[in-house]
Amino acid sequence: MSESLIGGLVIFVLATYLGAALIGRVPPMLHTPLMSGANAISGITIVGSLLIAGAGLGWISTVLGFLAVVFAMINVVGGYAVTDRMLLMFKKEEKR
Repeated sequence: MSESLIGGLVIFVLATYLGAALIGRVPPMLHTPLMSGANAISGITIVGSLLIAGAGLGWISTVLGFLAVVFAMINVVGGYAVTDRMLLMFKKEEKR
């Protein structure tokens, strides 16, 4: 295996572990605001995955880029839906 592949795998494993450790330590009260802010990061992921999917580097990068676009879009839409629902909980009801 090439050095860049091994380096990429090491970074992936470390990022996965670090992400799980950080999310596990966030208090439940902060999960929704944290996810709301993470939607911006998923937007960056969408742009990057679109670039990879359309770069013409081979069918594997096209398929993985497409899957990254799909999963990032699910994350963005779900995050905004959860944030919208949370904000509705704090909205005062109008009296008629």
